[in-house]
Amino acid sequence: MNQTARVTQCPDVDALLTRDAVICIGVSGGKDSVSCALAVQEYLDSIGHAGPRILCHSDLGRVEWRQSLPKCQELADALGWDLHVVKRQAGDMMDRWLVRWKNNVARYANLETVKLILPWSTPTWRFCTSELKTNPINSYLRKTFPGQNIVNVTGIRRQESAGRAKMPVSKSNPGCANKGGVGITWNAIIDWDIEEVFSIIKRRGLELHEGYTRYGMTRISCVGCIMASGHDLKASISCEDNQPVIREMVELELSSTFSFQSNKWLADVDPTILGADLADRIEPAKAAAAMRERAEARIPKKLLFEKGWPTTIPTLAEAEIIAEVRREVSSLLGLTVQYTDAQTIIDRFTELMAQKPPAAAAEAFDLIPVVNIQTMITAQLGLF
Repeated sequence: MNQTARVTQCPDVDALLTRDAVICIGVSGGKDSVSCALAVQEYLDSIGHAGPRILCHSDLGRVEWRQSLPKCQELADALGWDLHVVKRQAGDMMDRWLVRWKNNVARYANLETVKLILPWSTPTWRFCTSELKTNPINSYLRKTFPGQNIVNVTGIRRQESAGRAKMPVSKSNPGCANKGGVGITWNAIIDWDIEEVFSIIKRRGLELHEGYTRYGMTRISCVGCIMASGHDLKASISCEDNQPVIREMVELELSSTFSFQSNKWLADVDPTILGADLADRIEPAKAAAAMRERAEARIPKKLLFEKGWPTTIPTLAEAEIIAEVRREVSSLLGLTVQYTDAQTIIDRFTELMAQKPPAAAAEAFDLIPVVNIQTMITAQLGLF
């Protein structure tokens, strides 16, 4: 190989590379992970790295572009590396959203939350990446390379967003290593611009994912991503392969009355692919969402649960407000709920206050996001 692409180096990564650490690059089939893998291979060859090198792809199930896995295999063949595919054992991303909604409805019915909770992941609470990507990849690495040093490589670039502009070149990642091994995440092309991304892919003779070339996507992730631009959602929906799961997502959006993105309804992107039954439900669902929000806005903030638990017992008048809201919301969504009068609500709050642990965990009831910089970095494995 006559040319060596530049990478962004740092002492922590260099120290592990000189010890022939395991290299794992998370790939999605998108341009950034492809270009990152190509650049890292060239750099490793130039320094004489002799440790294991693998690609790892997280299979997201039916929310994934059909061409994504074949593109990852194409990349692996070009590199001469093994490609390992991991997936969440409890179901794919669509399953996760559906089960989350079912569980949230059950919590609301049992007054384990005062307000209904949306089914979707959000930009600040990306359990989609932690549960579907980071955790399965880390689990695979720990089991496959016990006691070894592991460099977990991502294709994150600072040019992509203000948030990513603040990310470090590397960060400790103990979740991917065990039994004395050291784990680290390396953002190897973090300083690249988009021209460098396209240049190395062209130089190495690889073709871009059809999401870019045929449908005009700017980023490849889920066919319906909670962080996607309006342009990318419309481009994705124009692919017939993606439409069945898009309709499934819209069905959940309309039945839950929670828009897929904040104040942006997936159903609005292209109603023509939905069919008459779904399309006719869009406006009623939006109206129900607005009424639900107005009703829940009446609940005094002090009565909202924190970390999954109440912090005080409502007065009779306050309990009556909660009762009225619960009756209205359950009627709007066709839910069967308990605790719909003031006295049973006071009794339920009293019961929960007695059960509340001294220090309620932040993750109780899956309501409060637990976010740190390390998780934000490692969660990007294979995303782009």
